[in-house]
Amino acid sequence: MWALRRASDPLRSPGFSLGTARACCAKLGLSSNCIEVKAGILQSPQIIPDRGLHLLRFYPRTHDSSDFSAGRCGFASQAGAESSGEEDDLEDGFSELEIPDSSEAAKGNIAEDEKEDGLSSEDDLSGDEMVEKLELSGCDTEASEKRSPTKRKFSDLFKAIVSSPPLSVHSVLDKWVKEGKDLSREEIASAMLNLRKRRMYGRALQLSEWLEASKQLVFVERDYASRLDLISKVRGLQKAEKYIQNIPKSFQGEVIYRTLLANCVMAFNVKKAEEVFNKMKDQKFPITSFAYNQLLLLYKRVDKKKIADVLELMEKENVKPSLFTYKILIGTKGQSNDITGMDEVVKEMKAAGIEPDISTQAILARYYVYGGLKEKAEAMLKEMEGGNLKEHRWACRGLLPLYAELGQADEVRRVWKFCESSPRLEEFMAAIEAWGKLKDVEEAEAIFERMCSTWKKLTSKHYSALLRVYADNKMIAKGKDLVKRMADSGCRIGPLTWDLLVRLHVEAGEVEKAESILQKATQQSQLKPLFTSYIVIMEQYAKRGDIHNSEKMFHRMRQAGYMGRLRQFQCLVQAYINAKVPAYGIRERMKADNIFPNKGFAAQLVHVDAFRKTSVSDLLD
Repeated sequence: MWALRRASDPLRSPGFSLGTARACCAKLGLSSNCIEVKAGILQSPQIIPDRGLHLLRFYPRTHDSSDFSAGRCGFASQAGAESSGEEDDLEDGFSELEIPDSSEAAKGNIAEDEKEDGLSSEDDLSGDEMVEKLELSGCDTEASEKRSPTKRKFSDLFKAIVSSPPLSVHSVLDKWVKEGKDLSREEIASAMLNLRKRRMYGRALQLSEWLEASKQLVFVERDYASRLDLISKVRGLQKAEKYIQNIPKSFQGEVIYRTLLANCVMAFNVKKAEEVFNKMKDQKFPITSFAYNQLLLLYKRVDKKKIADVLELMEKENVKPSLFTYKILIGTKGQSNDITGMDEVVKEMKAAGIEPDISTQAILARYYVYGGLKEKAEAMLKEMEGGNLKEHRWACRGLLPLYAELGQADEVRRVWKFCESSPRLEEFMAAIEAWGKLKDVEEAEAIFERMCSTWKKLTSKHYSALLRVYADNKMIAKGKDLVKRMADSGCRIGPLTWDLLVRLHVEAGEVEKAESILQKATQQSQLKPLFTSYIVIMEQYAKRGDIHNSEKMFHRMRQAGYMGRLRQFQCLVQAYINAKVPAYGIRERMKADNIFPNKGFAAQLVHVDAFRKTSVSDLLD
């Protein structure tokens, strides 16, 4: 349902009914058929007749679910942080945190995984800001204030941990204490936050373990939640859930389970996410919009029909939507190319007293571009500028690639000229991306060289900005030379770089070479490749109808820990469709992974059903 209304709206009245819920759903194009209320239980309709209905149990239920196999916590990102390695290749997450990635959308397919809508990874408004609140809560320090966009100063403790070998953090910390150096909560919080920003989760976990074991820090709920999050990222959900048993009962509150929920969503584990949410309800924890946003983001990826269920429950529980709630709904409408519905969400958001931030404006602008609404896109970009770039400096990183999407080289040049006197790293990267979109590779290269001369130490993420340009323009030789340069400069070559190398060869039609690169990378490193690295290769094999290689990539994804994602099965089924052969047992394989098709995929499955009946075959039988 669309339950975000003003006080005079029927949905706010005591006489709220299922009919009004469905009517409101229809108004915004959300599925109202998904709402079926029986004895206080929200249910979704079956797509596969034999699927064994598994429902999100918001309230106590009177029947068992099917048996399937297999205040400040927000640091667990919404989805995407797939690698847990000590990797500067993933420093600060993606570069496009505030805008939706367009590499797939430019081809008419907005990715539903790591980078969709700019809501992935650390872009959750309950993400970067919340992790800061968690780590810095209680610290009377400048670090807890809003971060300055200028170059940040790192704590001495952080530098000491980073400069040590990966498995010797404990000895470094022992020496730190012995030398009588600062180990205040402020220093610890600053170090932990910077380790997280660089996805150095292994080192961060060692720091947390040492602090508790050495009794150098009196642990409170936020510290246990931080540990839980790190365990989930480094060792997996099962270990994280088991760790909760070690947390004192007095600290096993909403923050702990909210953290676990966020990590379940990040792992696309629908069953576990629903179990954790239901446990929070059973324990009568005060559930905030953060937990509901986790479910919305999860269902946006795996089952959009259930979005209406979550919105209805928010209405029932009187939980007000946050800015991030609206961003998820905007992205959902945008993905469906429902611009009218998207604008209606914005209207509702403003009526609720929430104004779009630059991130939201950037998402809107991009979907206007995709929808061919050039004038609306331009108007939104001008709104982002606010008439004064000096006062809206942070908008520049979003404006550069968005003006490039519109093909407006003059506007890109104007914004870059404003930044050019003292460009920030994010602006360098945005400008490289923008000129790459405009096919001006020479200009992108010139800005990259200036970035190299301005900043002494660049990470793989910064090199990847130009590598992405080479991939988009099928410049394999230059891409390889840049990777060699990265290695020579001391940068680690990790998952993000592998992903771009794979794309580089796939774009050039060298799918087998791309697969070879990915296979060698996994053999040489313990780091986990990105999901997109596998799927982009698998999609090419599927297009060919190459079942053998599609199944092989599917198997390798499972070996890497990527299971329970609809997109994997969609790709695999497409391979069988293109090969014009039935996919025996595909439904059973999906059920084993707790995967159930949406309406579009259900139609695809019909084509590979070995035992399907047509009107003719039925007559003959």
